[in-house]
Amino acid sequence: MSDEANPFESLQAQIDEAAEYLDIGDDVIERLKHPERVLETNLTIELDNGDLERFKAFRSQFNGDRGPYKGGIRYHPNVSRDEVKALSGWMTYKTSIVDIPLGGGKGGIIIDPAEYSEAELERLTRAFAKELTPMIGEDRDVPAPDVNTGQREMNWIKDTYETIENTTEPGVITGKALDSGGSEGRVEATGRSTVIAAREAFDYLDKDLEGATVAVQGYGNAGWIAAKLIDEMGATVVAASDSSGGIYNPDGFDPVAAKDHKNETGSVVGFAESEEEITNEDVLTLDVDLLIPAALENAIDADLAEDVKADVISEAANGPLTPAADEVLEDKDVFVIPDILANAGGVTVSYFEWVQNRQRFAWSEERVNEELEGVIVDAFDALVETYEEHDLDNPRTATYVVAIQRVADAFEEAGTWP
Repeated sequence: MSDEANPFESLQAQIDEAAEYLDIGDDVIERLKHPERVLETNLTIELDNGDLERFKAFRSQFNGDRGPYKGGIRYHPNVSRDEVKALSGWMTYKTSIVDIPLGGGKGGIIIDPAEYSEAELERLTRAFAKELTPMIGEDRDVPAPDVNTGQREMNWIKDTYETIENTTEPGVITGKALDSGGSEGRVEATGRSTVIAAREAFDYLDKDLEGATVAVQGYGNAGWIAAKLIDEMGATVVAASDSSGGIYNPDGFDPVAAKDHKNETGSVVGFAESEEEITNEDVLTLDVDLLIPAALENAIDADLAEDVKADVISEAANGPLTPAADEVLEDKDVFVIPDILANAGGVTVSYFEWVQNRQRFAWSEERVNEELEGVIVDAFDALVETYEEHDLDNPRTATYVVAIQRVADAFEEAGTWP
């Protein structure tokens, strides 16, 4: 993994590449490369032992031309201002490619949550929610879970916001527990879209998904769900990894049993069905039909890309390939389904949750999954149409061409004020 790749610069490089195929002025493109605003705040909470500790936190609102800002909140030691800006930009174009009426935002706190108690994390989450309250709301900015956050944190943010504002507004945040206004199908949504997109790519490339070999780097929520669903489609999961290392069995293994082992031990390493323990790098460079990077950004740089042997990559993580890696994989004819489409299931079902909250009406899981299927298939079709129409070198550029055009159209139709 490259420690030098700046995710915000990667985002801007991707926009510049797509802009070459768009009839949009440089001034508008420049606007679409930067966030509209970024909150940087210091949160001070009392720890369980009575000491005070300060945490730096961010919220980037990248673009609201197509609707309220939308995007997750992550808790991780590597959170930075540039990372949050990049993620909010990717979210802008993610909501655009799947054509839902939302913009892009992202937030994060610099913390290793494993080192703090649940009570400390609740105090920190509520402190952040207090800072966010003036800028969030169902018509302004709608946060959601991300790395190391989930239903618990979203419920705390919802409660804090509603308490301060003296209101009931479940649509202020998504990714909540069902009893707090969450949506059926939300937990599986990111992994589900990753495999729907992969299935469509295999069909487009006239490749057989039945019996195809799959490696999954990152066995968190998105990774293990993708592994389970791709297994149900007939593919064979042969490798998986988490931060502790990887497992490999050329004949495949049960991805659900691997997840159960991880839940019990904290890692997939040591899983009984594994024939060999391998590294994360090994997982990324295995000779497989489909690779699913489902960890953090910049997992594959140009050097590592030289060793990638997968035919298709479906990006469950945000920004797992650097722009330089993209160039290498393009030369190797690897078909990369970009993150802003492949993992868009999370924000799409978050949108469905937001709609249900506003209607005060709950959808069935069957309806959620059916609607998600249609959204991802339509987005993939738009990618292919643009990919072929412009005779583009890679699917990522095609995806950005579609997404940027939609955001630019919304901006220009609204006019400039003041």
